Amino acid sequence: MPAEAAVWVERHGAVGLCKPVDEVEPMTKGIDAFVQELQAEITEQVREQYSETVLDHWMHPRNFGPLDKADGHARVTGPCGDTMENFVKVQDDRIAQASFLTDGCMTTIVAASMMVQLATDKPVSQAMALTQADILTALGGLPADSEHCALLAANTLHGALEDHLDTSGAPWKRLYRSV
Repeated sequence: MPAEAAVWVERHGAVGLCKPVDEVEPMTKGIDAFVQELQAEITEQVREQYSETVLDHWMHPRNFGPLDKADGHARVTGPCGDTMENFVKVQDDRIAQASFLTDGCMTTIVAASMMVQLATDKPVSQAMALTQADILTALGGLPADSEHCALLAANTLHGALEDHLDTSGAPWKRLYRSV
């Protein structure tokens, strides 16, 4: 124990150094209740502005995270500053797996999650044809100021598929990618 602490304990006693457990526990329960109430309030506000599909993809994003040994990869930064990455594995000219990473907001996460869901199991040519409008329709729409998130998702998917097409004829090129 440092000398200053020992002097304090000698003068005042050990009482007051720590709160008794029965005093700390109600504070913890109060914080937990506050967090639960705040989450419920945020979820209710989201329900008022967005579709149930958007809420579902926000609470349970599909295929978040990188894919090892992806056949295609792209990283795109949108006009709002959000960055999205898309990874695809292609088998027999179909998207066998797709995943994403993003540092973006809720609507960027939702758009990326829907994008990978729409692209998975599609032929590469059909996945290349997916658009911002397709993502918005599947989500049940987004507010006008968030629609660019669906464009970011579509552009990132297209970039990953272009990367796949560029490297499929020359697999050695994958060795020189940054991911």
